[in-house]
Amino acid sequence: MKELAAFEAGIKLGALFHQFVGVPVSLENAEILEKAMKSCILLQPYVVDADVRIDRKRVLEKLSRFNYCSLEGDMIFAKVEVEVNGFRATGVLEWDEERKYPLMKLITE
Repeated sequence: MKELAAFEAGIKLGALFHQFVGVPVSLENAEILEKAMKSCILLQPYVVDADVRIDRKRVLEKLSRFNYCSLEGDMIFAKVEVEVNGFRATGVLEWDEERKYPLMKLITE
């Protein structure tokens, strides 16, 4: 069951990433988008907690002359905690600057 909890954490983060990358984001709607992303992940089975943050500095760097840009992997931090039959797993999605890639990892305690 521990493996199933870890699998579910990864699936949740993958779904979040692929559902939201590319949506329009600005400094004005970043907080709303964070709440929407968190709300969507919390609806999924086994999720007990979630946190989603959008890096405002990266958004600001990429704003177009129309004052928005598309959400990209380097702007997202997400953390999800799932519980399956008493087993918990926490997964994190965050930008890895060295690899220039949004990586997911399992947090173990």
